[in-house]
Amino acid sequence: MAKRVAVIDIGSNSVRMVVYEKTSRFAFHLLHEAKSNVRISEKAYQNNGNLQEAPMQRTFEALQNFLSIASSFKARKILCVATSALRDAPNQKDFLQKVKRDLKLSIRVIDGEREAYYGAIACANLLPQQQNALCIDIGGGSTEFAIINNKSVTHTISLKLGTVRLKELFFDKNKIDEAIKYIDGELKALDSMEIETIVGIGGTFRAITNAIMDLQNYPLEKLHAYECSYSVFNKFLSKILKANESELETLHIKSNRFDVIKPGALILSRLLHKCKVEKLITSGVGVREGVYLADLLHGTKEKFPDNYSTSVRFLIDSHLQDVNFSNQLNLLSKKIFDLAATYLHIDEKYRYELAIAAKLYPIGSNIHFYSKNKHSYYLIQSALEYGFTHKQIILIATIARYAKNKLPPSSHMEKYKQLLPDTKTVETLSYFISLALALLSHRPINIDFEIKFNNGLFTIESPNTLYLSKDAVSKLSKIENIKVKF
Repeated sequence: MAKRVAVIDIGSNSVRMVVYEKTSRFAFHLLHEAKSNVRISEKAYQNNGNLQEAPMQRTFEALQNFLSIASSFKARKILCVATSALRDAPNQKDFLQKVKRDLKLSIRVIDGEREAYYGAIACANLLPQQQNALCIDIGGGSTEFAIINNKSVTHTISLKLGTVRLKELFFDKNKIDEAIKYIDGELKALDSMEIETIVGIGGTFRAITNAIMDLQNYPLEKLHAYECSYSVFNKFLSKILKANESELETLHIKSNRFDVIKPGALILSRLLHKCKVEKLITSGVGVREGVYLADLLHGTKEKFPDNYSTSVRFLIDSHLQDVNFSNQLNLLSKKIFDLAATYLHIDEKYRYELAIAAKLYPIGSNIHFYSKNKHSYYLIQSALEYGFTHKQIILIATIARYAKNKLPPSSHMEKYKQLLPDTKTVETLSYFISLALALLSHRPINIDFEIKFNNGLFTIESPNTLYLSKDAVSKLSKIENIKVKF
């Protein structure tokens, strides 16, 4: 696979492009993103699905600019797919041939089931694993559904439910009752599905989630993997459906969404009326990422290897200079956890977050040594994304931020209280990694000491003096019921 790949997605409402760069076999990161609300399907549904001249020209010009951007990044491969508006258009060949002739760009028109699959494999690989999750991707012309169980995708379905389609057929004519009847009729295709969670893709879902996060003063500026309860989400949908334009603005809906947010909200409202789930998860990835992953993971059944995190690997590839020290810190932190966690009543599940924090702690040194903790914290909070919950991200970042430092202050704990575990757990995990760092102060090529634990006492045994380690341990912030003896 090429190192740099551009993926273009021509939807009914917007055309988008992403440029990805590989850093190792399965690790990648986003180099650039571009979007234009060309609305290629404008007035198409009023004209038997035929694409109109002005929207086609807007889309052509946007694609022309996108190709220029891809060239500037030296992308060696361009993957371009088109969805509902083009596949439904009787005159699609006119547009496809013009783009092929004038721009030398081949557009692959994918069917609804393939569109559903691409969105779902992106979520299955790049979100925390889910069981019996219904993936929904609301577009301008259609809405795609799929069931996700861990990394497996099944039951891909495409329905003629789209924001632009509903706007032109029902909302512009003030036929809301007919729209509800039409939506409910389409959603009967989901009758046999048993689901526990809804995973949302697409502009409508993201716009609603961003608004909820703004109104909640949510402490983490990250949309991907945001979780919302059924009751909060459903109540917000009701507010959108009742709001006029000025009220939509107070609900933090952006003006470029005013004309299509209500059709999208109505689709979601009817879905929630049909499916009573406990939570909804927002995906920052979708069809474009699915197209990319299908190419990247070709030959692996389009799944990442078990226990593999592309975000962790990217951070290591890009920012870690001393892999041996990172591995030592990881192993020693886990050893300390295994010895003392039960004694201190720390849940076993936090071993994973501690291990990731230890592995990534050194990445901040690549930016600036004297403020490495701060930079590690920022890098983890912003770039540790795919496959992690927000609670995991904040905990891992916090552990790294306060490693070999003071314990997390009350101001930090208060800011992230809805995402962090209790203070004792955070302080103990912070102490574990700090103790590991102190014991590795002399940077041995191989760990040259044994560590034992009994009834609150860590005993360190080594044939060497460990002078620097002793000094570093003496300066650590203490936690209750724990002592260290050399």
